[in-house]
Amino acid sequence: MSYAVFKTGGKQYRVQEGDTLDVEKLDAEVDGEIRFAEVLLVNDGSSTTVGTPLVEGAAVTAKVLNQFRAPKEIAFKFKRRKGHHKTKGYRRALTKVEITSIAG
Repeated sequence: MSYAVFKTGGKQYRVQEGDTLDVEKLDAEVDGEIRFAEVLLVNDGSSTTVGTPLVEGAAVTAKVLNQFRAPKEIAFKFKRRKGHHKTKGYRRALTKVEITSIAG
């Protein structure tokens, strides 16, 4: 069971081959392939390689399944005893990817 930890969109993800995950929006076509080169850790089943800070020559390849927007989330600000409250909603733009291979 090999896995890797990579970084994209300011977040880190631990993935295995076949995993699907939602990441911050990427500039890629649907059904296209994308390559993540910022790999922090690779485990090939018997040994673990930890980068300092990145693993040299390692990459995670994924297939883009969908570009979509997440359900609405609400940011609510409130200051007690001041009669101040503000509600603002937003929807994050996301990309659904499926991990096809881990090299490194």
